[in-house]
Amino acid sequence: MALVHDWLVTWRGGEKVLAALAELYPQAPIYTLFHDATAMPPSLEEHPIVSSFLDRFPGARSRHRQFLPLMPAAIRALELGPVDLVISSSHCVAKGVRIPEGARHLSYVHAPLRYMWDRFDDYFGPGKASALVRLSARALRPAFQAWDVATAASVDRFVANSAHVAAQIAERYQRFATVLHPPVELERFTASSLEGSGKGGYFLCLGALAPYKRIDLAIDAFRQLGWPLWIGGSGQSEAWLRSLPPNVKVLGQVSDAELPALYSNARALVFPGLEDFGITPLEAQACGRPVIAYRGGGALETVTDRTGLFFGEQTVDSLLRALEAFEAFEATFDPAAARAQAQRFTKQAFQAGIQREVEALGRGD
Repeated sequence: MALVHDWLVTWRGGEKVLAALAELYPQAPIYTLFHDATAMPPSLEEHPIVSSFLDRFPGARSRHRQFLPLMPAAIRALELGPVDLVISSSHCVAKGVRIPEGARHLSYVHAPLRYMWDRFDDYFGPGKASALVRLSARALRPAFQAWDVATAASVDRFVANSAHVAAQIAERYQRFATVLHPPVELERFTASSLEGSGKGGYFLCLGALAPYKRIDLAIDAFRQLGWPLWIGGSGQSEAWLRSLPPNVKVLGQVSDAELPALYSNARALVFPGLEDFGITPLEAQACGRPVIAYRGGGALETVTDRTGLFFGEQTVDSLLRALEAFEAFEATFDPAAARAQAQRFTKQAFQAGIQREVEALGRGD
């Protein structure tokens, strides 16, 4: 068999899903567009990893998104060899890999070609890219969407990371997808500090600093309140983090070892983006901390009214109303309820679900 993933240049939620798949299939080679061995854990590096011709361009790994126009050709050029089963882990083009004759294809979808469907304006809207890049992206968008729909035919069975993404698969590809939530590494986030946690007094935003994460909403809301906000992560939106009020602290990229204490000491995680799923709310809840989230996307599947607060619009005013209501909520919040919610999303449950899907594929269900 073979595993296919878009790229291996950062260690984030999608790569943690791949790691769970790789653990399940320890002999499987991994095929990808770009591969930075220094960014990956040893468990993944134990697998044979084959990267595309794009990986040989100077500086390609740090500028991988600039190669978007070439990605469909690059993923199709990967030679998987004589395999019976292909499992792709895809948010961009991985599901479009060329499947050897006679092989079956199970595609775990984090999002259908995120950059060219519903996230297009987040990446290529006014102020998000140069005029030339925006013009080129708009010209290429219809062809990308057509390619994405056409390559869905190579998938024998779709699995979506959330009901939100399953609905997108039904809309874009006219296909059914089983919902199987990504795993949370609960063994790293213990229940030992549930009592008295939140003592750091700060609120936390954490994750890739991509435009759709809407960290700007959190910054503007906390600018008005003057409450402490800590921001951890790196990505395309770092430029506008340089001019911040004194109550907002930028942590940069946070290591896995630092995460448990960072979550545990936060009053709450602020999650202002519309996410296809989102691992950070579950990690926060595993540490017994509440979440203040935008009411949409994957957060509706991971946060409950007992474990967090929702705001209804992606506006500063809407987020401010949720933050102002938080103190009353905080007084009745039960950290154990948050931990119990996170325990529904274990790696073991995810791997068992994948095995069921592979077995169903083998039966032709």
